[in-house]
Amino acid sequence: MLLYSNPSARSWRTTPAPAEVLAFHQSLADYRPTPLHEVPALARELGVGRVLVKDESRRLGLPAFKALGAWWAIHCALSEHPEAAELVTATDGNHGRAVARRARMLGLRSHVFIPSVVPDPAVEAIRLEGATVTVLPGSYDDAVVAAAAEATDQSLLIQDSAWPGYEVIPQYIVDGYSTLFREIDVSPDLVVVPMGVGSAAQAAVTHYRSGPVAPAVLGVEPARAACVTSSLLAGELVTVDTGTTVMAGLNCGTPSSLAWPVLRDGLDAAVTVEEAEAIKAVEDLEAAGISSGPSGAATLAGLRAARDALDLDVRSTVVLISTEGRQDGS
Repeated sequence: MLLYSNPSARSWRTTPAPAEVLAFHQSLADYRPTPLHEVPALARELGVGRVLVKDESRRLGLPAFKALGAWWAIHCALSEHPEAAELVTATDGNHGRAVARRARMLGLRSHVFIPSVVPDPAVEAIRLEGATVTVLPGSYDDAVVAAAAEATDQSLLIQDSAWPGYEVIPQYIVDGYSTLFREIDVSPDLVVVPMGVGSAAQAAVTHYRSGPVAPAVLGVEPARAACVTSSLLAGELVTVDTGTTVMAGLNCGTPSSLAWPVLRDGLDAAVTVEEAEAIKAVEDLEAAGISSGPSGAATLAGLRAARDALDLDVRSTVVLISTEGRQDGS
């Protein structure tokens, strides 16, 4: 286990996501705030007052939160490039499906690049959205490079990872995730969020470092793909080797260049979790009536792993962000 902490994180401040993001989501026919489930058994286990799980297993007709960011980014990008006829992206699964779904809804083509480590059911789900799918040997980072090479003015790259020279659309995606946090109607002491390239964690930190409520924020990622935690411990952005992990949506080797400074300055803690810990968390959430895949249930695994290092007591309220439902192959 790797564990990182930043005692000064809560003093860091930034500006909030644009207010029009929530209005855009509320205008969509399938928009509904996702539930916040209380799980007293977990609160007792962890010695805290309340454990609440933000359940993203059903979001805009898809089994994960990714449409919040992808659809807002597509809306913004098409307003700037109305001539575009195709959307291009790389994915570990849920982001690519969200892009493909929105492309089909808008009558656009989509082309999704996928690393070969992604489970077949996730690949097939993207194909069923009407996307052209290219499965590549190598890592998620390799798929991102291939997708970027495919993009033109008429084939827009809708990527949630940023790098120098490509940061506008990734920022739109992060802004889109703000709706998830704006829906949370409690004042937590700790919010736990999964980290892949770091975009969802960036959205969490941005939300809670720009308003009146300032809980601690804990980021969680697989031990097999610990790019953010490794970067935080090194004090600089680094790339790590990745292989396979049950937490497929978090299987990323390089943090987003946009997320990195926000997480460096505003994230309270980060922890890595093992495969078996994520699988047990899936089972325990299922026992509580909550559908969560390993990437979403990683937040419970991370809370358990980091519990002794966290400033929590029997009065504390903890919110776990479960970013996906349990899907075929999860």
